[in-house]
Amino acid sequence: MSSINWNMVDQPEPCFQRFPSRRSVVYGTKGMVSSSQPLATEAGLEILRKGGNAADAAVAVSAALNVAEPSCCGIGGDAFCLFYNAKTKEIKALNGSGRSPAKLNVEYARKLGFGNRIPLLDLNAVTVPGAAAAWVDTIESFGSGKVTVAEVLEPAIRLAEEGVPVSEIHSFAWQKAEKAIKDASPNGDEMLLNGRAPLPGEIVMFPNLARTFREVAKYGKEGFYKGRIAQAIVDLIQSKGGVMELEDLAKHETTFVEPIKYTYANEVTVYECPPNGQGITALIALGILDSMQEQGIIPSLLGMKHSSPEYLHALIEALRAFSDSQWYVTDPSFKNVPVEQLLSKEYLASRAKLIDPKRTNPNVVHGNPVNSSDTVYFSVTDQWGNACSFIQSNYGGFGTAAIPKGCGFTLQNRGCGFVLQEGHPNMLEGGKRPYHTIIPALATRGDELFLSYGVMGGYMQPQGHVQVLLNVLRGFTPQAAVDAPRFCISPGLPDHTKSAQDAGDINSDVYFEDIIPEETLSKLREMGHKVQVVSGFSRGMMGRGQVIQKINDASGRFVWAAGSDPRADGHAAPQI
Repeated sequence: MSSINWNMVDQPEPCFQRFPSRRSVVYGTKGMVSSSQPLATEAGLEILRKGGNAADAAVAVSAALNVAEPSCCGIGGDAFCLFYNAKTKEIKALNGSGRSPAKLNVEYARKLGFGNRIPLLDLNAVTVPGAAAAWVDTIESFGSGKVTVAEVLEPAIRLAEEGVPVSEIHSFAWQKAEKAIKDASPNGDEMLLNGRAPLPGEIVMFPNLARTFREVAKYGKEGFYKGRIAQAIVDLIQSKGGVMELEDLAKHETTFVEPIKYTYANEVTVYECPPNGQGITALIALGILDSMQEQGIIPSLLGMKHSSPEYLHALIEALRAFSDSQWYVTDPSFKNVPVEQLLSKEYLASRAKLIDPKRTNPNVVHGNPVNSSDTVYFSVTDQWGNACSFIQSNYGGFGTAAIPKGCGFTLQNRGCGFVLQEGHPNMLEGGKRPYHTIIPALATRGDELFLSYGVMGGYMQPQGHVQVLLNVLRGFTPQAAVDAPRFCISPGLPDHTKSAQDAGDINSDVYFEDIIPEETLSKLREMGHKVQVVSGFSRGMMGRGQVIQKINDASGRFVWAAGSDPRADGHAAPQI
């Protein structure tokens, strides 16, 4: 494995920013948890030791991350998961995203003076938080039946009440959001330490969040979507000009959906959640890459040198698939999304023909989303061979940064994903789910599990899915696959003072980590790419991935092999 880049040692960034990492693959024969926070990883292992399966443990990790990494996720946000059942060989998908308030529409947004998107910190950007229902439904539908919701939430409750020491990267994100937290609601102190963002190593307690968790543990979904918590959410939103009502919360339901899939190179089938999620972007990109190789537009990708100009160019051009998903992805209960047509061989071949292997093609560039790495992805597997690929998010950092009184969590700003354009499939309408960036992934060989993986980070996510998968297929270990340098077609991190529309164009600049050689970047510039280089904390825009691979041992037993992204604070750990 590559050594540390010692040229960065004298830089003012903390040591975790050195790149590449020297982490080893983590192996285990029972359960495995890989997440962005060690305390959350331990929460998942605790539930596995109690007899819970991968789904039960995933919810424990999810809740613990609300305590250990609230800048990225929490019960005030949304969640999605994919669950692989080792007994039936089936993959099920859960959509835990919330809907817009029934009374919110484009006309009302225009009266408030919004442009093409709802501003990130406006409380009209709050959609009904779906995470609480997703937690309960994941346990009840996919869980082992051996642990209760209360038992699964207990590690997170304990962390919230006893306090957690703040990790390095997370502290940096917290400090950046300090002013937004103070300004967003009268309750900012519930998410601050003595009126300020905590520094690395300082202990923060969340008594009100623990109280919220206990109500869900005792009353289930009704503990969140009815009663004290629901009233606090509505009171805060309405106090800031929002139109959410108690009925919007009371009507919320998780949706169980059929995963969408694409088989790459007739070898590995990748599963994603269907729209309103953007997982189809990764599948379209894989299909375009497949077709480019079949048509002879490019040679075998796996035969190309990793991170060579030709290799990077091919991936970048295929990932212009955002030009399709940015138009078509929406809530399918409002408008049909032509998934089958977008993934058809004929359509993918037609898109592949638009790609010049020697120069970027600006004619397929549209769409203007923003990037945010303020999401958490984690993967959990168990001793029975099940896997749960789980992701949750507040969207932009702490979301709106607004805290319902006495609840201890911030409200998401997922409604920024809507477009305020009449006739657009993703147009804002009451009771509708917006375009969603967060996407978990699973991959199989035949009907056997191959990978449970994902890369968090806004519009980086499908790009990360493609890059990490190809790394594994070329023989990289799970750890090396997430260590490897990545690129991101993106405008950068969101500016909370701007609307999502104003933040930039997804398809303009291409960002590369600074380990990519300058001669490679120069060649890409010659090919027409707008090259930008990121280092230090800015590498967060490349997302933060977790990978667990199933390996069949010669004895007939299976082994879990896991990697955890060095761009985050966490690690992978096995159950013993």
